[in-house]
Amino acid sequence: MLAGRLSPGFTSKVNLFVDVALVFILTFAAASSNADADLEDMRGLFWIATAGMAAWVITAAALRHYSVLAYDRAALDDAAMISVHVAAMVTVLAIVELFVGGRAPTPNIPQLLVLVWCSVALARWFFRRLASGEPPLDDVLIVGIGPIGRLTASDLRQRRRHNVIGHLKLATENGRETALLERSYATDGAICRILGGASQLEQVLRTVAVDEVYVAGKVRTHGEEMQEVIRVCERFGIPFAVPAYAFRLDRAHAVEANAVQDGYLHYETHKPMVQQQAMKRLFDIIASAVALWLLLPLFVVVVALIKLTSRGPVFFRQTRVGLHGRTFNMLKFRSMVVNAESLKASLATLNEQSGPVFKMRRDPRVTRIGRFIRKYSIDELPQLINVLRGDMSVVGPRPPVPDELLKYEAWQRRRLSVRPGLTCIWQVSGRNQISFEDWMLLDMQYIDHWSLARDFQLIFRTIPVVITGRGAS
Repeated sequence: MLAGRLSPGFTSKVNLFVDVALVFILTFAAASSNADADLEDMRGLFWIATAGMAAWVITAAALRHYSVLAYDRAALDDAAMISVHVAAMVTVLAIVELFVGGRAPTPNIPQLLVLVWCSVALARWFFRRLASGEPPLDDVLIVGIGPIGRLTASDLRQRRRHNVIGHLKLATENGRETALLERSYATDGAICRILGGASQLEQVLRTVAVDEVYVAGKVRTHGEEMQEVIRVCERFGIPFAVPAYAFRLDRAHAVEANAVQDGYLHYETHKPMVQQQAMKRLFDIIASAVALWLLLPLFVVVVALIKLTSRGPVFFRQTRVGLHGRTFNMLKFRSMVVNAESLKASLATLNEQSGPVFKMRRDPRVTRIGRFIRKYSIDELPQLINVLRGDMSVVGPRPPVPDELLKYEAWQRRRLSVRPGLTCIWQVSGRNQISFEDWMLLDMQYIDHWSLARDFQLIFRTIPVVITGRGAS
């Protein structure tokens, strides 16, 4: 298969090139019907098409639409993303037409919208199929290096659906099993990583981002160890899979074959509700895109105020921990002095929040304009870009800082089992006025009782809290 011979990321690069070429050509063609054949009009057509292409590229960069992991999105997500790109491009061209008027050729906007959306959607369908064989997808950890562990790792490598980050040994597995596992990996040209014993699972999960744990042991031999592995996964909120069959089957087949396609039963610590989750992601894309366009004038004002009142960059990028322990750069309007992070240690004794988080009502690092934008959560608005990218959701537990996460108890790390968000129960329940322990319990309550309707309730409850600035510091 062609995709199997492609290097990781190659498909996304070609996809970007093809889409940009389509946008340029179709914009040029749609505008040429309103142009004469003279040189001046040809120049105008070129710059109009370039403007449409630039709008597409900038939007794609902001949303990471052409990243390798973007091909894991559902088809509905892709359709929504393409719609956002087309809307951004058409908006730019409409603004150009408003200023240019009849002095230069401009495209027929409705015609261009249909042409670009259909062409790009068709190209995306092709490249999604081509990218289906490209690594990486999910990072998985296999507990077990015996026959089941070796077969599981080999199967996952051949399917190219998962990246095996390593193995943990079960108690009875020895040097011979290690040698056989290393030989199996060497045959496929892969690197074998044994990260320790099964008893070290909690330590590994605290330091490595893992999407799922495969418990590849025999129930009769490793029953107690497997049970402890499951307990740790449940505490951390990490999905896990256990062998579907305790016995060897020669002719018998599972009645529901789809449930055991890879020989494992897969479990999550909260009810999946796939359809509602798909609708949640679709809402995130549409709501954040619309909000960014509507709030653009406010962004311009805030940018100007920050630049006029303090030295330093407009945006503050901070590493946060997201779904299953993956880190990402969270965006905020800068509300503090440039060296705020280095000053944090000297203010540690003045911390007013319990637990491994730092909060002060009168933080001396906050600038004059910063105090205002923090009170009304305006500094958080750039995170709408994180929502569009897929790092965050509109509703979900707030993403922790890596240093703070290291101090979490195991049960508190279950917050990472869902995508982090802009707002959650904590934000509408007093924010900094409640203890860290209660904050964590509220997040667990959200995860265990999640529904799409509950998300909308939290959004509506957040609006008056933001307007009044209640509980902020």
